[in-house]
Amino acid sequence: MSHTNPSAPDAEALYRALLDQVRAGLAGVADAAIVGIHSGGAWLADRLARDLGLTSRLGSIDVSFYRDDYAKKGLHPDVKPTHIGFSVDGATIVLVDDVLFTGRTTRAAINVLFDYGRPERILLAALVDRGGRQLPVAADFVGAHVQVERGQSLALARAAGDRLVLTVEEDHV
Repeated sequence: MSHTNPSAPDAEALYRALLDQVRAGLAGVADAAIVGIHSGGAWLADRLARDLGLTSRLGSIDVSFYRDDYAKKGLHPDVKPTHIGFSVDGATIVLVDDVLFTGRTTRAAINVLFDYGRPERILLAALVDRGGRQLPVAADFVGAHVQVERGQSLALARAAGDRLVLTVEEDHV
């Protein structure tokens, strides 16, 4: 599924597609866990964990201190705590992000995970892959490949009733 128009795709439909892929990908995996990247990835991870019966194996991470542009950008005012309340060692972890773009956030998130132990395997799930990779990172599970114009980005928000909404926003530089 690919979109090139300025309106964002239906996030709930993309979530259902992502859920189906993750469910199939984890079939038969005994030591599965789900870890979301704050903030949109954490929202998605929470829903995936509930829908897959993995709430006891749910974690969330903030990559602010692990970003390769930390020195340039400084501390983001909305830093969230990292919470991983299970053993990462030997686990198959589904790392969840809302929008996969350059791959730098994914790289930082993997660094965080390895601070907690050595997983058997890390699988990447993204609601949207917008291309533009700067690092060799690819999602194992993706709701859709979506292109937006230069100077725009996709943003995930939660609406009433835990409903997910994607919007196209103008970048502010």
